[in-house]
Amino acid sequence: MLGSLLQYRLLATGILRRITPHAWRKSTGPPNVFQTRLFCSESKGIKDKELSQTVFTGYKPFRNERRPTALDKKMLLWSGRFKKEEDIPPLVSCEVINAATNKIRIRICYVMIALTLLGCVAMVISGKNAAKREDNLLKWNMEKKAKWKAEAMTKDDTAALKHQ
Repeated sequence: MLGSLLQYRLLATGILRRITPHAWRKSTGPPNVFQTRLFCSESKGIKDKELSQTVFTGYKPFRNERRPTALDKKMLLWSGRFKKEEDIPPLVSCEVINAATNKIRIRICYVMIALTLLGCVAMVISGKNAAKREDNLLKWNMEKKAKWKAEAMTKDDTAALKHQ
C-alpha cells in the first residue's frame, strides 16, 4: 500500500512538472509570486522590481494582534516584558501575551513546588517530634473512646437517677 501511494505521488509530481515548468525553477533573487503559485500564468507587463514593490509592501492584512486586557497588562508587567503600564502599546501580538502568561505560569509552578517541599519537610519534622513525645493515632483514639465512654456512663447515671 505504501509503495502504491509513493508511486501516485511520483506520478503527480511528474505531471505537475510537465504542466508548470516555471513553478519549479529555483530563483536566486527575491521571492516571485508566480513561483509559489503553481497554476497561475506569468504576467507580461510587470517586472520583478515593480512586482516586489507592489506585492511585498510589509502590510499584513491578517495581523495577529489584539488589545490587552487589564489582566494581560499585569502579566506583561510581572513577566518583565514592559517596565510601566504606559509602555504597553494599544495592540500587542498574541505571541507576546502567550509568552508572558507562560512565564507567569512557570513562576507560579515553581512557587507551588517550593511550598509543597516546605510542607513535606514540616510534616516530617512534626512527625519526628510527635514520635519523641510518643504521640500517635492509637493513643489519641484510645483517649477519645475512653472520654466518650465516660460521657456515656455519666448520661446513663443521670438518666437512672431521674427515673428513681
